[in-house]
Order: sequence, then structure tokens, then C-alpha cells
Amino acid sequence: MNQQELIQQLIQGNESAYRACFNLFSDRVHNTALSILQNQQDAEDITQEVFIEVYRSIKSFRQEASLQTWIYTITTNKCNDHLKKQRSKKRFAFLTSIFGDDDALQHDKPHFDHPGVLLENKEHARVLFFALNKLPDKQKMAFTLSRIEGLSNKEAAAAMQTSVSAFESLLHRANENLKTTLSDYYKNNLQDGASFYKTFLLMLY
Repeated sequence: MNQQELIQQLIQGNESAYRACFNLFSDRVHNTALSILQNQQDAEDITQEVFIEVYRSIKSFRQEASLQTWIYTITTNKCNDHLKKQRSKKRFAFLTSIFGDDDALQHDKPHFDHPGVLLENKEHARVLFFALNKLPDKQKMAFTLSRIEGLSNKEAAAAMQTSVSAFESLLHRANENLKTTLSDYYKNNLQDGASFYKTFLLMLY
């Protein structure tokens, strides 16, 4: 079925249409959440939340953008909400440690293998995702949607509910920040890292 038929059947509550929608978009939703949140369980939880939201909200979908873009918008919103909750938990943990709790505050480390990364690139990918995790949330989302998910600037801007020019500014800042972080990291790993870093630079343009 085409997109319009799929949307109409979703609105009508057709279970087969929901299965088709999930099969069509779940990998993209999961990979996007995984790139942003960098935690396998969190990405799985967000994927479930996204499709629950699709089920609940499809009747209010105005079709001003494609179904894919709408689902990406839900995904980025869910990820953003999750990141805000994480920051709140970290602040609470920090205050708890100040007031004498024995538990040390631990730095979060990316704990996942991205399904889109080849085995021989896993180590370099971990470095990239570590650098990505240092970006402000909106820059991280912009880079993920554009460079990892392959959306056009127009599609990614719509998914983030911002203008194309604002999105391009976010992406430019993300690229520059990642270049700085990665170039610093690979100064002491030139043999292995040089070719990966060159490949990364080519990916930015």
C-alpha cells in the first residue's frame, strides 16, 4: 500500500496497518534513539513509546509532512524528554552525594553496538559516539538525523520542528565541535586513527 492508504488504515485502527508501520519504521526509530541516547535499553523503551504515541495520535496527524518525518519528530521529542529526565536524575544524584551519600556519582558511558556500524569499525565508532555524546542535545540530534540517518536538511529540520536555516546552523556547529574533539583524540593515535578521521571529515561535506 502507498503512504496515503497506510495513513487511512492507521486512522481506522487497522491492526495490519500498525504492524506494517512498525515493520517499516521501527529500525529507523530504534537506531535514531540509540545514536542519541547511547543506551540499548533506553533505545528499546523509546521505540515502544514512539509507536504507542503513533497509535494514540494518528487521528490528529495533519499530514503537513510525510509519515516518516512525523515519526522522526515523535522520536526526537521522546529522546529529548528522556535526556531532560536524565539530567534531572544526575542533579539529584549530585546533591545526594554532597549531602553525604556514600554512592559515588558515575559518569555515563555509551553502552551499545550500533547495528549500522561494520565490525571492523566498531572501535572508531565508539570514539565517534563518545564525541557525539559531548555535543549539546540539539546538535547531537541534528548530526544523527543528517549524517547517521541520512535525512535531507529539509526532512531533518521538519523532524526537529525548526527552520532549515536553523537546522543547518546546528549541523555546522555539530560538525565543527566533532572535528575538534576527534582531531584532539587522534593526535596520539595517528596510525590507526588518521584514515578514520579523514573518512569522518569527508562525511561532513
